[in-house]
Amino acid sequence: MTTKSSSRREFLVAAGGLGLSALGSDASPGGQPGRTGGPLIVIPERRVPVLAEADVVVCGGGTAGISAACCAARHGAKVVLLERWPSVGGMATNALVNIWHTSDRVKQVIHGFVQEAIDRAGPFVRRRADYPKRPETHDFDSEGMKVVFHRMLRDFKVRTLCNLAAVEPVMGDGRIGGVLVDTKTGRKAVLGRIVIDATGDGDVAAGAGLPFDFGRASDGRVQGMTLMFCLRDVDTQAVRRAPPEIAQRVVQTMRELRDQGRFPQFNESAALHYLRTGENHVPYNMCPAAGNPLDEEELTRLSAKAREAVYQYLDLWRRDVPGFAKAQVATMGFGIGVRESRRIRGRKTLDAEMVVKAAKQPDALGHGFWMIDIHDPKGSGYTTWSDQKPEMMPPVGQSYHIPLGMCLNDRIANLAVVGRCASSTHEAHASVRLQSHCMVMGQGVGTCAALALASGVEMAQVDVKKLQSTLRNDGVYLEDVPELAASTSAVEGPFAP
Repeated sequence: MTTKSSSRREFLVAAGGLGLSALGSDASPGGQPGRTGGPLIVIPERRVPVLAEADVVVCGGGTAGISAACCAARHGAKVVLLERWPSVGGMATNALVNIWHTSDRVKQVIHGFVQEAIDRAGPFVRRRADYPKRPETHDFDSEGMKVVFHRMLRDFKVRTLCNLAAVEPVMGDGRIGGVLVDTKTGRKAVLGRIVIDATGDGDVAAGAGLPFDFGRASDGRVQGMTLMFCLRDVDTQAVRRAPPEIAQRVVQTMRELRDQGRFPQFNESAALHYLRTGENHVPYNMCPAAGNPLDEEELTRLSAKAREAVYQYLDLWRRDVPGFAKAQVATMGFGIGVRESRRIRGRKTLDAEMVVKAAKQPDALGHGFWMIDIHDPKGSGYTTWSDQKPEMMPPVGQSYHIPLGMCLNDRIANLAVVGRCASSTHEAHASVRLQSHCMVMGQGVGTCAALALASGVEMAQVDVKKLQSTLRNDGVYLEDVPELAASTSAVEGPFAP
């Protein structure tokens, strides 16, 4: 039944016996940047069945979430992992982002759970021939890693539920008690003593009211996104026999057409590389998009536009590049590669100076070393990686520490974040967002959660030295940790001892 008046609109919806009332409007639903307002609905109190209970609930089954779940379970916690896509692995397995970085350009400094995954993967992971002279050290088969990650979760006895996204935190007395999920049989609850937000976008933490930053300081724009794609039926030998100036000439044509508004944006240096190598079944990282990844409609439009762009590239290449005449699109990423959205404010915030000066932290979980690799927020395809400026990266053979404090907050003691939604500036985020770095966070926070539960304390009260000793015993490379001053705590904030 629907009633209308000049001052307000009310309606009832027969859905499981619940009535919904629509009243007023909100200028920014959910506090999401860039969203437009609309009517509000008031949902009456309702009873929600409990789907699962655990010591630790990990929301998000990307590489950070997998690491957190397995490492919490390794140390005795009962763990449930929730993933919105049909398989785990996130961007690694679903978006063709298939490179891991483990070296400071002299030696491998990321081991631990990352190395466990490499060892378990066998032929699905290939170490690069120039290891360890570059940060990029391993390529992997995205499809195969879906199997490997599910096996690891199974072997660690993590209860894994795919096709389910955490839609709302369950809060009470300043703590999080779990999350609500929408299933084929209705809304249900997954309850836990500790919740780890590994959603990438910080959905759970933002929903729980934690403050966050979004985009760069100058204009609020986040890093550009990329749609990865693979080709087949490229005549690689013909491509490599062709004079190198042909590829240069084609890129120049692409550039001119783009500047005339007749061709999509693209990463110029990447396109030149692919047109000179002609590789099949290798992800092409050159198709940019820019916008707000928290706006579902905008993300839909950008994804569709990027898929069209891939075929625009290929149409031109078939015509103008020797060896590409019969090329076909083999696959595209299941989802577009989002690099940055919410950055939840933590007890510590990683910044650019910490990255480039290889700063060390008393509450270190492991090491990071990637440069400040910013993909143009305006979508040109340009990235600072192309320039390889020394001032944008730690010195060769050095690395910075990834601190526990960037994953904890000072408001909700039993809620942590891991992955690209952890606390960092726009610039530092461009380094620490790598999968291998996010897995360092996942292993550290998952282990911290298990130790906290075993000791009956909050995560911020865990003995940091014991945590670091445990991580080292689990294979984590963790060196040059500064001594903690007697009068201070490694993890700053009111929950610290």
